[in-house]
Amino acid sequence: MSKFDDIRPFDDSEVNEAVQSIVRHPMMKALMNFTFPETDENIWAENLKKTESIGDFQKNFISHTIHKILETSSQGLTTSGFENLDKNTAYLFVSNHRDIVLDTSLLNLVLLEKGFIMTSSAIGDNLVKQTFLHVLAKLNRNFLVQRGLPLREQLKSSQLMSEYIYQLLKTENRSVWIAQREGRTKDGNDATQQGVLKMLAMASDHVSPSAFFKDLKIVPLSISYEYDPTDVLKMPQLVAKQKDEVYVKSKDEDFTTMMSGVLGQKKRIHLHAGNVLCAELDDLESKSDNKNKQLQEIAQIIDQSIIQNYQLWPTNFIAYDLLYDTHQYSENYTEKEKQLFERRLEMRIDIDDEILRKGFLAMYANPVANKIKYTVNQ
Repeated sequence: MSKFDDIRPFDDSEVNEAVQSIVRHPMMKALMNFTFPETDENIWAENLKKTESIGDFQKNFISHTIHKILETSSQGLTTSGFENLDKNTAYLFVSNHRDIVLDTSLLNLVLLEKGFIMTSSAIGDNLVKQTFLHVLAKLNRNFLVQRGLPLREQLKSSQLMSEYIYQLLKTENRSVWIAQREGRTKDGNDATQQGVLKMLAMASDHVSPSAFFKDLKIVPLSISYEYDPTDVLKMPQLVAKQKDEVYVKSKDEDFTTMMSGVLGQKKRIHLHAGNVLCAELDDLESKSDNKNKQLQEIAQIIDQSIIQNYQLWPTNFIAYDLLYDTHQYSENYTEKEKQLFERRLEMRIDIDDEILRKGFLAMYANPVANKIKYTVNQ
């Protein structure tokens, strides 16, 4: 027994038994029939039964699923920055978070096809309560972030996760993906929560945060979707926040959001791997020995990289101009693109509701505003 058993993904020795347990599950059938529509069910089922490792499962099945998702619901995936990384080094990818399933799945597809070390990725245990989803997550090398615990248990859980992430990176040479915040960004403001960095630093063993994070080899990851397929699903929570009301999720809301993110139209997608945080952390070490101040500065360094390297699309510029009633960025989109976006707006929300309209537009416009802010402050 390992102290990480409650949160870790499957070991390769456990993979075959896990696959066998879900091979005939209706959701696995649906997944495989979507992935291999021309293949007889018995063929993919027999091939699944031969799977002996997470690497095999991801390479032979899930990578094809992600390609199929891209083919049916996007206009393609592009990347930049990965050429600056070393293929044999484990990195901690700290990423903006827009989609429950795709953010980490797309990164791992890129890493697989470029020959890099794939990630073990954090996922909230609230998202995988169904047995099938729990098994599928562990087969994709996800480790569980335990949500909704009492404070004392939450501290223990955070300590455990911090130690596990450190072990993955430094002992197993396994890259790790973690979101910069708890939960997805709903309003387009990508910002690193200091609590995430505090959790990671629990394994630092009295080393200064800047020295510890330098050792982790942090790569800020910017993920940009031209269309957010879950944009309208985020609106009730944003409206509740605007009205200072408590938002309570419906029973199947997370699952609906996952499926919408996977199957909904995204148009173009871009992933940018920022430079490994190094010199910036050395500078930080020399400026201050206050741990909280260092964590605050590290969060800002990560934010700066993610925001500056975020790919802005015509949808972002259109939303900015509509929100602020300007033509400032009209050269960044065509009239046809603007009409299509306005049509999407009308189809997805009641545009006569000013709170809804502004919230929806801000979701797309804020990445533009944030990039302006960081550029001005340079």
